[in-house]
Amino acid sequence: MARKALIAKSKKKPKFSTRVVRRCWRCGRNHGYMRDFNLCRICFRELAENGEIPGIKRASW
Repeated sequence: MARKALIAKSKKKPKFSTRVVRRCWRCGRNHGYMRDFNLCRICFRELAENGEIPGIKRASW
């Protein structure tokens, strides 16, 4: 879980557009972030295993 101060800091508009910090909306993690789902890899996996993300299923071959 990210510190509340870091989450609040990332919500402010940055001085330059390249300084935008994207964070997971569930836990606030910034590394391993997937833009398509607005989730980090850990939360993505948890939701995908529970079937809560439509169109996503585990690979099996």
